[in-house]
Amino acid sequence: MLKKISKIILKCLILIVLVGIIFIGFRNYQILKQVHQYDAIVASATKKYQISSKEKLAQAIIFTESKGQGSDVMQSSESSYGTQNKITNTDESIDAGVKFLAAAIKKAQAQDCDIWTAVQAYNFGLDYIDFVAKNGGTNTVELAEKYSKDVLSPILGNQDKTKYRYWGIQSLLYNGGFLYHNGGNMFYADLVKFNEKKINWTNFLF
Repeated sequence: MLKKISKIILKCLILIVLVGIIFIGFRNYQILKQVHQYDAIVASATKKYQISSKEKLAQAIIFTESKGQGSDVMQSSESSYGTQNKITNTDESIDAGVKFLAAAIKKAQAQDCDIWTAVQAYNFGLDYIDFVAKNGGTNTVELAEKYSKDVLSPILGNQDKTKYRYWGIQSLLYNGGFLYHNGGNMFYADLVKFNEKKINWTNFLF
């Protein structure tokens, strides 16, 4: 009897896992489809700002920032205007976002930092590149956390370095699932890296 119940439970678990995989796969397909509708604009912007080789990276940032939805698909309002919700069309968002990414890449290269330092700076701001340059030149989650907690959070008003829940596989494994208030996302570069892989793996579909 116990064997029979165990088999039923196992089958149910397998079914749940399969349904979950199918759902996640379909959801990612929908997001990728949304992101790829901006391919021509991204290609034009990356060429304009002389980072054509980073076209897929820019697409991954769109995936990470907005899943290709809304007007400000690269969440460029703050870097352009210093405040949110100023950009109201995708062309301006992508142009401003790619321009900022190009500036981050150029600064990171000038200071012998890796590309993922530039990507993390898209979330933290360009001063993060100076911080990494003084601490080995390679972005890590540990460095990003230190900057988030000790630099960015206090500057933006979180003097007590308080935290909030952030549900993500990496964050759960790393620290139980939290970020610092006003401290950006210390996992940003890794999220973009993974989303870039999704774009590369599925590029043939679009």
